[in-house]
Amino acid sequence: MKVFYAPVDFTLTKTPAIRWWHIFNPAIYLISILPAIAVIVLAGQTPVWAQGLALSTLAVVLLQHAINLFNDVSDWNLGADTEKMDSWVRLFDGDTRPVNLQAFISFFSGGIIGLSVLFIGDKLWIVIIALPLIGLGYLYNAGKSPLSYTWMGEWVTGVCYGPGVFGCLWFVAGQPFNLTAVAGMLAFAALAVSLLLSHQPPQIETDRQVGKKTFCVRYGTRKTCQVSVLLFGTALLLIGAGLSVNHHVPYLQTTAFLLTIIFSIYLFRVGPNPKRVLILSSTILLLSVILLPWMTAGKQVLMS
Repeated sequence: MKVFYAPVDFTLTKTPAIRWWHIFNPAIYLISILPAIAVIVLAGQTPVWAQGLALSTLAVVLLQHAINLFNDVSDWNLGADTEKMDSWVRLFDGDTRPVNLQAFISFFSGGIIGLSVLFIGDKLWIVIIALPLIGLGYLYNAGKSPLSYTWMGEWVTGVCYGPGVFGCLWFVAGQPFNLTAVAGMLAFAALAVSLLLSHQPPQIETDRQVGKKTFCVRYGTRKTCQVSVLLFGTALLLIGAGLSVNHHVPYLQTTAFLLTIIFSIYLFRVGPNPKRVLILSSTILLLSVILLPWMTAGKQVLMS
């Protein structure tokens, strides 16, 4: 007796082709751009070195891109994020060499641009702050036991984006060390960790399997979402406090407080994820950039 087998269509199980535009997600770089917008808004009437701030922000974006690439390589080698389709390593069919090369090019390009800005602006002393934090960012994904796989991962993220990104951009822009600087550093430390926590719940199972001790693995999805929303609200409150201190505009403090409450309640109800955290925080800062000149002009008209 002959047995006939139906032909199997392997295209049904074939992994979809990955293209670079599937992986490149511009929104994730907002966490490196928003601190620069906050510097402009929180500086008040103090002059800002705009060119230096813009180039330094480009350097930060390149450094973030490098760290994202190193993260993809690290996770691929250690077996985490196996369900992640938008991985740069997957783009090269599992070959980590071109991803590492791209990461090193982006890393050194960002470093060279940053050093050039500090040299031109006669602010090389900022290297004392920036260099250890850049090294910490590299160690976040480097080696067989990267910091991102330990309980230190969230703390490293907060330090790198608070004092590291906002702090250094604040000083590059020519601003003094004051309470506004401290508030900004704390705000972006909180916002960066909120963003990181919002990213963890979908990956909890694979992270647990490979021994990645994220906050979500240690404390569970529910508490992770709660802390993410709490840190998000804290960040917006600190930004709002900085706005009210440096811009004596009627109803500004009340408006910032109400928006913070509304956005935090919304995020708590629908659940935090990276896009929501970034879009809502971006809305606060972009509204500030757009409305503050009008509100200030209106105040001057009323006083004249």
